[in-house]
Amino acid sequence: MKNELFVFCALFLGMNAAKAQIETTTNTVQFEVEDTNTKDPTGLKLPAREKPSLTLPKDERDPKTQLSVGEEEPEPFDMMKGDGLLLNDQGKAPKAFTRDKEPLPEYAKDQYLGEVKTASLFVSVKYRDHEYVDGDLIRVYVNHDIVQSSVFLGGSFSGFTLTLEEGLNEIVFEALNQGSSGPNTAELHVYDDNGFIISAKEWNLLTGNRATIKVIRE
Repeated sequence: MKNELFVFCALFLGMNAAKAQIETTTNTVQFEVEDTNTKDPTGLKLPAREKPSLTLPKDERDPKTQLSVGEEEPEPFDMMKGDGLLLNDQGKAPKAFTRDKEPLPEYAKDQYLGEVKTASLFVSVKYRDHEYVDGDLIRVYVNHDIVQSSVFLGGSFSGFTLTLEEGLNEIVFEALNQGSSGPNTAELHVYDDNGFIISAKEWNLLTGNRATIKVIRE
């Protein structure tokens, strides 16, 4: 009986000792909670940014300066301003309603318009009435042969293409009349076979007189 009691007591004491050892060897970690939120935060406060503007406020603009970005402001309509299609000379009638210059005695003679040299195979001969379009008529000769018997000089260029002979090619313009006013007037352009202008002349002729230009093919 004593032996049994002794064994019981030994087991009881051993269990308590093991329990105590477990409790003492158990490590627990505790964290302290700290409230870091504050009702009145301190720190740098950035000012509110304004939206960028491409133009200055009206009260800051120079009254002599007009600013416009992206869209052009329409120009005020001006009845006195021309549109580039007609000359706007005050007190001067448009060209279509003016008269030619006076038929001076110096126009009562033939006119020589010079000579040009070219390597082109052909040239384009263009002419028009650059003054008052009043019904001027001409006859055209090439190397003494009539190529156009009667040509009306209008306000736009007209003419012909001439195949050049080697050497001299003589082109003559004869004034068949003087129109309804002034002398027979014309502007003459000659272009090479690349379309470049090689001569630009004018003539003022009385009826029966001639203007001559020479084209030399080299």
